[in-house]
Amino acid sequence: MKLTLLSLPKIRARKWIGSIILVLGAYTAIDQFVVLLQQHSQVRYAFYAGVVVATATAMGALPALFLHRLSQKLHDVMLGFGAGVMLAACMFSLIIPALALLEGSGASPWYSSSSVGVAILLGGAFMLVLERLVPHQHFIKDEDRLRGQTLRRSWLFVFAIALHNIPEGLAIGASFASGDVSAATALTTGISIQDIPEGLVVAMALLAVGYSRLLAVSIAVLSGLTEPVMAVIGSVVLGESSLLLPLGLALAAGAMLFVISHEMIPESHRQGHELAATKGLMLGFVLMMLLDTALA
Repeated sequence: MKLTLLSLPKIRARKWIGSIILVLGAYTAIDQFVVLLQQHSQVRYAFYAGVVVATATAMGALPALFLHRLSQKLHDVMLGFGAGVMLAACMFSLIIPALALLEGSGASPWYSSSSVGVAILLGGAFMLVLERLVPHQHFIKDEDRLRGQTLRRSWLFVFAIALHNIPEGLAIGASFASGDVSAATALTTGISIQDIPEGLVVAMALLAVGYSRLLAVSIAVLSGLTEPVMAVIGSVVLGESSLLLPLGLALAAGAMLFVISHEMIPESHRQGHELAATKGLMLGFVLMMLLDTALA
């Protein structure tokens, strides 16, 4: 008992020291981040763009505070629409600029196409590894199998949204690192448009399995915070090397293609609304194409 009483001041001192270290570390990190934004305009713009798309996700989630139900068909159309926007963004904002950058540097068409192709495959492999590492089923309890299956799909979808925000953020960062502000603006606009229904879909999916409105909306909002972080990382890393930039664009495209095919399209077709989801995909693709070509 005496040893316990004597050790209490030491434990408290360690906690205070640890808290001070955490506060100083956070202050230093924020200070360095502010300096980074001030010194590098492409990083600053990428961060702002990431905040914009994260805000779009939050705006989309807010109606879930008062909506009672989202029809499955509308849910699937929204998913298809988002897939179409991302698919067009892969082509017009990432893959084509990557090819142009390589060819503009003097590379042969064969070398440019091969390099971009390999980078696309590596981007898909990167997302596959992340998808395998994420503990998809750790939130599921076995007491209620029927509810567990529904809950599993909901969490899988939430994780899919969080995961595909990684390539979205990287794509924004890579686009601003390229120096083509108009193309980066078009990409940001397209991703923001598809993030609005995405935020609503995530929140409503959680509401459907019994989560409170506030918690469902909070999770949907938090899922978008990945994007500004990854946008900054993408702009910093790819902005340092003209050789890495086109490969980074293609890598982000591959990661987005993986998510489109592995998560978004199958989820939009799962309830038998393939035609409606396909219409949404085509509409999203055309809208993103128009945004990209009109703002370029």
